[in-house]
Amino acid sequence: MMRNNEKEAPGEKRFKLPDYFKITVMGFAFTAIWSSLQGVILPIRLLEWIDESQKNTYLGMLTFTGLVLAMVVQPFIGVLSDRTVSRWGKRRPYIFIGTILALAFLPGIGWVDSFTAILVMYCLLQVSCNTAQASYQALIPDFLPQNKRGLASGLKSLLELLGGFALVRLTAYLMGHYYEGEEQTWLWLALVSLTFVMLGISVATIVSVKEQPSFKTNRPPQPVLQSLKIDFKVHRHFLWFLVSRGLLGMPGVILQTFILYYLMDVVGLANPAAVAGDLLVVVGVCLVGASFPAGRLSDRFGRQPVLIISSAIGIAGTLILFFTRSYSHLMISGALLGISNGGLLSSSWALATDFVAKGEEAKYLAVTNFAMVVGSALARLVGPAIDYFNGLSPGSGYRFMLGVCLFSFVIGGLLVFKTRPKKAQKPAPTGI
Repeated sequence: MMRNNEKEAPGEKRFKLPDYFKITVMGFAFTAIWSSLQGVILPIRLLEWIDESQKNTYLGMLTFTGLVLAMVVQPFIGVLSDRTVSRWGKRRPYIFIGTILALAFLPGIGWVDSFTAILVMYCLLQVSCNTAQASYQALIPDFLPQNKRGLASGLKSLLELLGGFALVRLTAYLMGHYYEGEEQTWLWLALVSLTFVMLGISVATIVSVKEQPSFKTNRPPQPVLQSLKIDFKVHRHFLWFLVSRGLLGMPGVILQTFILYYLMDVVGLANPAAVAGDLLVVVGVCLVGASFPAGRLSDRFGRQPVLIISSAIGIAGTLILFFTRSYSHLMISGALLGISNGGLLSSSWALATDFVAKGEEAKYLAVTNFAMVVGSALARLVGPAIDYFNGLSPGSGYRFMLGVCLFSFVIGGLLVFKTRPKKAQKPAPTGI
């Protein structure tokens, strides 16, 4: 694999598919952890301590609090990473530290015995994982020129989706037994599976990615808080992109977080946990199938067309979910939503890498994720609204939930027109 400061001979193609894999594979671990925790483990564990009528509120507030920490941690660590002087490079020290802390806190999800305790453990896990993620996600612009980042973003999204698909299905199976009242062994099997995934992939990334040592620059040092600033008067297209990305990310988070309760309270199928698992599989397969081609298409036709078409597909999937109660229609809706989110993930991340400034890659991508986290945090606040409207009229809370999803797809898609990506540049010396 080419080191991130090596020059490339003209016309030489040095970056092979395994090299793309090395700089993107950590997405598999992060999605495996958060999808499994937020989609299956936390909703089931919360039912041990809280009243049934308040489950959406507590789940929403739990995940919202953790995401507020993520909003702070990622930009802060991103700036530190950009400015780090280390013989390991700028990214790997933070990947290492974040991984060690995450592995220490993940078992705590199984040890806790109250809502307060699981809130604390969840927040510590958020800080740890986002320390590693803030640095890892800058590897794409570190190593690749602009005209190759769509391919890398597609592979990144593909691996993220595979992580969610594989581990969520396994976690749903294991927690299905736990939910039936059997021994805590099933919970620990789920947590141990996530621990081994995180450990193995983090070690592989740290060992295989060959960063050059980072050195001091001639730029005068700035306070960290001042370094976090971006002049949005100059970068107004980036601002519109951030708003669009935050909105377009909300429907997937809302449905992933509250779909189990929706199936329990509205659809009324015999085994909602199993149906949720099947639905996640369908969504995952379609996400996997769409993400990599979407990245390649965004390199060829531009980021905006892929984003707009993906938004339209998401609208169709949400409308089907709004009007259906049958198992087959649920799966069709899941397929459309999977295709939509696969396209959105790949093309929006590729567009984000187009906006980064030289030497501030981690900061710009952390701010991009900040927008996504804001959208995710707002999505969690739909939980209290669901319970409130359900108290007024049974099922109306879930209709409100789907209405928010439609609004996010429509407005987020329209705002894509206000984002103007940079023109493709010639491959940089740090690329392939």
